[in-house]
Formats: sequence, structure tokens, C-alpha cells
Amino acid sequence: MTRKELVKQIRSKRSFLCVGLDPDLEKMPRHLLIEPDPLFAFNKAVIDATLPYAVAYKPNLAFYEAHGKKGWESLRKTVEYLPKDVMTIADAKRGDIGNTSGLYARAFFEEMPFHAITVAPYMGEDSVRPFLEYDNKWVILLALTSNKGADDFQHLKVDGIPLYKKVLKASSAWGTADNMMYVVGATQAAYLEEIRREIPDHFLLVPGVGAQGGSLDEVARYGMNKDVGLLVNSSRSILYAGKGEDFAEKSAEEARRMQTEMAALMDTFTPVG
Repeated sequence: MTRKELVKQIRSKRSFLCVGLDPDLEKMPRHLLIEPDPLFAFNKAVIDATLPYAVAYKPNLAFYEAHGKKGWESLRKTVEYLPKDVMTIADAKRGDIGNTSGLYARAFFEEMPFHAITVAPYMGEDSVRPFLEYDNKWVILLALTSNKGADDFQHLKVDGIPLYKKVLKASSAWGTADNMMYVVGATQAAYLEEIRREIPDHFLLVPGVGAQGGSLDEVARYGMNKDVGLLVNSSRSILYAGKGEDFAEKSAEEARRMQTEMAALMDTFTPVG
């Protein structure tokens, strides 16, 4: 997927919503457990319900890998079911020495038709470079996350500069704004102005809005650029908005609510030009 195609989707749907497809057998409606493939049955219903409001979908691989071979098959069916004009993100957080990263890239960009993959940058450029060698594919680097342990390393000062800023500055030279995004947690919205000064044109994947308490208004206020430049991910608040047989309708209602809010924020905060 090219940047132009992604921006077209955002403008057309007036949305920058990414739905996290993290199916949990313990949380999904009980009636789905009798399905031959409950993970895919759940995902399919959520996709059908939220597609008018979402421009991207992000399966977190842990929710599939935990089920072994069956889980991988559920993931494959999910990715193949998704329309080609919405972005598909493998939330895999890969990153290893170059030849290993090359195999990870092949797995998620060739064997499975994902448009993007999340990558940990800790091992440096050679661990990221193989993912950048694919046309119209995206690397989404972890930059500033929302988890409690983020303070352990990401804010440490290196030559007086926070480590996450060092990551942004160095890695932005590896790719371009057309093939690289960054993960910035919604609960880190206070840093978005500084981040935008470092990477004004890149897209940001922003988890943590909804169940984790991040503010969509703050993310838009400080994070939008002329192309919107945001994919805001919501998982639990959409997936588990309902617990009965009407769960997909409840998911649609929550996705619609977020899309409506996003459309208003686009009108307010997207710079002209």
C-alpha cells in the first residue's frame, strides 16, 4: 500500500481508525466457541461491522501464536479476508540480525500479504533494513510506548538527549515518510509536539486510545500533519463493546462513534496545504 492510497482511504472515510484484531477466547461471546474456527469467526464479524469506519487493521500475533498451527491458520484467513484497500499491520515487533530479519520480512510480506509490520529498533539499522527492501510495504518502528516499563530505557538521556529522540533521528534516515511509521502511545501525547519536530511528515501508529485511557483529542491536536499522519488503534473497546450475539453491532457502534469524533478532529486540526 502506498502513502497516497492510505491517505485516500483516510480522506474518503474521514477516519484514521485502526482496529486491533486481538481475539481472546475468554472474552469473546460464548456462542462463537462452537464454531470450527472461533478466532476467524470473531474477526470476520468484527471486520464486516467496522469496515465502513476503519482504514487499517492490526492483528497482534500473540493472540494467534498462542494457539499453534490453528492460530496461524486463523491469522492467514483473517489477512486474506481483509479488503486490499485497507492497511493490514502485523503487530509482530520483530527485529534481529540482518539475515534473520530478511526471513521475517519474507514471512509477513510474501507468505502473508501484510502491508506493514511493527519492528523493534534496538539492534540498529541492519536489523531493520531487510524490511525496507520491499516496495509499497511499511516498517513501523517502536519509538515511545505507553507501557509502564517504557521509562526504563526510552527516556534515558544520551548526551543530554532522550533515547527515543535518538532513535527517531537516526532511524528517519534509514527509510522515508513513504515506507516508515513510528509507534507512539496515546498516553504519551504530551511528547507529540516534540516528536513532530523530529519527524514532521511520518505517519504515527498510536495505540492506547479507549480502554487504556489515551485522549484522542490530544493525539489529534499535537500529532496531526497535512496528511493527517495518524493511525489510532483501538482494540478492546471495539472488540468487546458487546458480549452477546449482537457483539458485532456493538463493535460497529463504537467504531462509528470514534469515526465521528475523528472526522470532527480532522476538520479542526488538519493543517491546510
